Amino acid sequence: MVENLLQVRSVNKTYAGGRRALHDINLNIHGGKIIGLLGTNGSGKSTLMKIAAGLIQPSTGGVEVNGKPVGLETKAIVSFMPDRPVTEPWMKVSDAVAYFKDFYEDFNVEKAHNMLEFMNLKANDRISSLSKGMNERLQLTLALSREAQLYMLDEPIGGVDPVARGKILDAIVEFYNEDSSIIISTHLVRDIERIFDEVIFIRNGEVVMHDEVENIRLKHGKSVDEMFKEVYAE
Repeated sequence: MVENLLQVRSVNKTYAGGRRALHDINLNIHGGKIIGLLGTNGSGKSTLMKIAAGLIQPSTGGVEVNGKPVGLETKAIVSFMPDRPVTEPWMKVSDAVAYFKDFYEDFNVEKAHNMLEFMNLKANDRISSLSKGMNERLQLTLALSREAQLYMLDEPIGGVDPVARGKILDAIVEFYNEDSSIIISTHLVRDIERIFDEVIFIRNGEVVMHDEVENIRLKHGKSVDEMFKEVYAE
């Protein structure tokens, strides 16, 4: 189990026009954890994930994955599921699997097929005909079927019905590699808090809390959802 899987040091991000997305973010994530990155829309969750995935650069500060600065080497051990599908509507499910197999050396086809079966997805299903919930299941299958060390899922249950949410959460727990870590961004806290080991609360681009779920319950006598409502009501 990796002690310092993800290290974020004094990261700031300001976009063109002066909009500040992140301010002095410091985090240390260990291996073997499922972590909630929690915040309202526009709080900086996606920006932080994209920086850790190497898709955008911080304005200042640095990020390391497994002791290496974010770059080509770390992209090989980070699997990022963005909040928009990475597949094309013309594809069938089988085309999406083949595309990922060609693109990522660490893509585990056997795991993908096991997940597809678990998700009730068929190889011949056309992506254009999938419901939003079924498409989310496919995107999750593609992301988790890589043999990565760090998985980052951006709003994987956003906009899908409660049945699809339950299936997605069950799949994360079922197919999660316990030596790796998963960071899941969401604002739908009540539906998902049951699977978290730790949570990070981010508000207006700043980390306002990073703690183990058990500590929150013991110290504050509150669920994560209750704590979330309290933090964001201020």
